Amino acid sequence: MDTLIVLDFGSQYSQLIARRVREAQVYCELYAWDTPKEQILAHQPKGYILSGGPNSIYEPGAPQLPDYVLESGVPVLGICYGMQALTHSLGGKVAGAAHREYGAARLHATTENELLPEGEQTVWMSHGDRVEALPPGFIPLGATSNAPYAAMGDPQRRLYGLQFHPEVAHTPRGGEILSRFAHQICGLAADWTPQSVIEQEVERVRQQVGDEKVLTAVSGGVDSAVATALVHRAIGDQLTAVFVDHGMLRQGEAVQVVAAFRETLGMELIAVDARADFFSALAGVTAPEEKRVIIGERFIRHFEQQARGLGMPPYLVQGTIYPDVIESRAPERASAHRIKTHHNVGGLPEEMHFKLVEPLRYLFKDEVRKLGEALGLPGEMVWRQPFPGPGLAVRCLGEITPERVAKLQQADAIFTSELDAAGLLRMQRDEAGDLTGTSQSFAVLLPVRSVGVMGDQRTYQETVALRAVTTEDFMTADWARLPHDLLAKVSSRIVNEVDGVNRVVYDITSKPPSTIEWE
Repeated sequence: MDTLIVLDFGSQYSQLIARRVREAQVYCELYAWDTPKEQILAHQPKGYILSGGPNSIYEPGAPQLPDYVLESGVPVLGICYGMQALTHSLGGKVAGAAHREYGAARLHATTENELLPEGEQTVWMSHGDRVEALPPGFIPLGATSNAPYAAMGDPQRRLYGLQFHPEVAHTPRGGEILSRFAHQICGLAADWTPQSVIEQEVERVRQQVGDEKVLTAVSGGVDSAVATALVHRAIGDQLTAVFVDHGMLRQGEAVQVVAAFRETLGMELIAVDARADFFSALAGVTAPEEKRVIIGERFIRHFEQQARGLGMPPYLVQGTIYPDVIESRAPERASAHRIKTHHNVGGLPEEMHFKLVEPLRYLFKDEVRKLGEALGLPGEMVWRQPFPGPGLAVRCLGEITPERVAKLQQADAIFTSELDAAGLLRMQRDEAGDLTGTSQSFAVLLPVRSVGVMGDQRTYQETVALRAVTTEDFMTADWARLPHDLLAKVSSRIVNEVDGVNRVVYDITSKPPSTIEWE
């Protein structure tokens, strides 16, 4: 498949560039700027995008444009620092700007070209340096009040530079600009679609596993569910899924997982009802890390028992996604690996060896969700919000008992159902580019009792905290400004419908200083 390469010079937006190109249905991969050229050229790239970065190109030791990029003769688009690196390598001049430019700016297109839409548009700037003199052969394409060469190009050589960031949402037409570069300038077809990914990965999985048996652990999480569904599409009955129900999923999720895999996908699923074992092991435990260790250890024991009963299949499905690959950039895994951690499995015993099957290895989260829909998984599973591995055990603060977890499940279901009814259970951007809805929302049961009055009687019951945040990367997050009427309705329903709760509070702390989860 034709590939566009994004070279990362250290920008916080580099993954966004790759995501926006993928949204244009063009396959691309992201690599550090100093990745060995043999690894890059193996893709036979049809174009390059150079990301922004924190350095000044003229400083000693600053990252420079690799020679092979220009030697390749394919189109190049430099963004912010990438534009400056392109300018510097081709004989132009980059210098510190008299006025740094951060935030929104108005870009005026000065020359008709294939890259920029005509007229004036809002763009997002984040730079202290700027191009002072264009390289030979380049012409100005656009300007802002502080950057006379906010966009430049050499159409003959198909080399372009942008001082602004087209990849961020605050450049409203940025996706169109990246699409123009990929389609019109690089000549790439819009063939990176869910169906093409399915076909490609089905063939890859079949070649990898042959007629061997494959094992997968499912929890209802998006990545493991989609990976499992995709491998099942490839090899059918060679795949066995194991679902260990520890009793701490959200309300109705255990039933949903079983139905999705057995009925919707028609695959073999071993469902292990381990609720009594988990609750027994957690009795009296209140420390969050101890809860995590116990749940992980018990999960391993149940998974190990099922794997051995199946004759220890040689392959294990893992829901690795592209951000994991970007962060590690480990060599491709072609041989047997000892699995010590897994997003579903926790830490398997060291004597358990598997070869990994990773069908989502080159997909972003939003692409995984689209793939899940194309594979026929239920929407409520595909679009579920992030959920901690230990489940409600780390949202049920204090001691874990079946009664307290059931109480939390009911409160959580009320909150999320009302958000869903109000159209706020998913995050999206409004016309102004602001985040609306929620990226993650849930209830927390606190081991805090307070006095209340119900039916003219004094009560002394527990408290539910509601948590809802907006975020794109989950590294930072802001609390969601939910409508007061919605919060009032949720509070009223919880105290009236959930036995043992007489108070509801709303968490209005951001991350940092808080974390999204309470434990």
